[in-house]
Amino acid sequence: MSLSNLSLDTIVKYARRKGFVYPGSEIYGGLANTWDFGPKGVLLKENLKKLWKLKFVYQRQDMVELDSGILAHQKIWEASGHTASFADCLVDCKECKSRLRADHLIEDAIDVDVEGKTTEEITKIIQENKIKCPKCSSFNWTNARYMNLMFETNRDKLSNSITILEELLAKKEGDSISLNAEDVADLQQKLESQMENRVYLRPETCQPIFVQFKNILQTERPKFPFGIAQIGKAFRNEITPGNFIFRTIEFEAMEIEYFIREEDWKPKFEEWLKEEQDFLVNYLGFNEDNFKLFDHPTEKLSHYSKRTVDILYNFPFGFKELWGLAYRTNFDLNQHQKYSEQDLQYTDPQTGEKFTPHVIEPALGVDRLFLASLCEHYDEEELTDSKGEKDLRIVVRFPFDLAPYKIAVLPLMKKDGMGDKAQEIFADLRKAGIMADFDDAGSIGKRYRRQDENGTPWCVTVDYETLDKDHADFGTITLRHRDSMTQTRIKIEEIQNYLNKVKFGK
Repeated sequence: MSLSNLSLDTIVKYARRKGFVYPGSEIYGGLANTWDFGPKGVLLKENLKKLWKLKFVYQRQDMVELDSGILAHQKIWEASGHTASFADCLVDCKECKSRLRADHLIEDAIDVDVEGKTTEEITKIIQENKIKCPKCSSFNWTNARYMNLMFETNRDKLSNSITILEELLAKKEGDSISLNAEDVADLQQKLESQMENRVYLRPETCQPIFVQFKNILQTERPKFPFGIAQIGKAFRNEITPGNFIFRTIEFEAMEIEYFIREEDWKPKFEEWLKEEQDFLVNYLGFNEDNFKLFDHPTEKLSHYSKRTVDILYNFPFGFKELWGLAYRTNFDLNQHQKYSEQDLQYTDPQTGEKFTPHVIEPALGVDRLFLASLCEHYDEEELTDSKGEKDLRIVVRFPFDLAPYKIAVLPLMKKDGMGDKAQEIFADLRKAGIMADFDDAGSIGKRYRRQDENGTPWCVTVDYETLDKDHADFGTITLRHRDSMTQTRIKIEEIQNYLNKVKFGK
């Protein structure tokens, strides 16, 4: 099925119906732009992360891992620039109450780039061009303003913001609030406590890698160049999240900080770009025609970057960023040295030379890769049955290593010992660490179709011949291949060895 014919609505309905992704808090009416991953979704995510680690960590000799906390000292985000400048410009429609990113609103309406412009300039552009709300078609906007995208919490439970506000309102008399010197001093102390105990949910996973750089040098003594990899949750209070799980307020990232000498950045950058594409094609089974490279113009680069290249994937809503590769120079380590007053330099064990390493950062969102994988492998084909009637077959052609279930065990019928034998095979496969499914509900044809939709590469069927000691096929099962729908018979004891030999469902 061509991606040009695939709609996001089809993928959303499929993902929910098959237990990949559910709307968050659904029985309570839902919470906008939150999603929970169901049983098959958990398996698919884990397989994506396993393959990423296999390719970029376990098969390399220059990588170590880190698992850092979601909460961290607020000075980390001051050093990185997040508290001062990690913000998007927003406007609110006064009629329908929609909140929109101002740059997206203007770009979609009149195709004008407003990056770097002030809130006053952005407001003026919206007003002069009479840009209407895309939700309700009205023209009644608030002025543009910036909103920091970090989620904030506080460890000061005794004097939180609500408590302070309640105490102030308790002193209200008429239309005024009267405070004496003691009240002012108490209020000031509480506000200072609030500031000191402010904590942010991390908006990215890379900063803790720089913060732990010194410890990793001391404990692991890595040879230069080397990388530090991390998979973890991050949180961004996005103004306009959407497109299913493409842009969410809570997401999981797979990031690497690869430390190099400045003079080596160009060849290393090209190496990483090639490795990223190799992963998509040879590990996840992506078609090269479904993604392309986008080299960010120099004037659009982030302040810390000298070059950034995105791999754009052909999602149902257009080519959008899937994977980013940035040369961050030595900005981050320099900033953390400055704010922490700690030495974060690397000492060459051969020459004794000390220097602050530069960094190449491949950053990939698990959730976006999850969505791209569903889009890439979802297929629909029209079949004709024996009566000449048309039938739509949905099949998800996951590579073997990516598929949530590698094999499904199906008794032809529950009776005559077939169900028991199938359960025995199923239990043995699970004990061997093979993620197998079991299905005995409905006709065998319907069960094959269910497994095709699940993306399961192989099905084994226990039938009468399996248990008939007088039959030539005694002790064998029918093995069915998802993509070709061909069937063959193999011995029960050969199933595990057979699966160990196959790769990408072939």
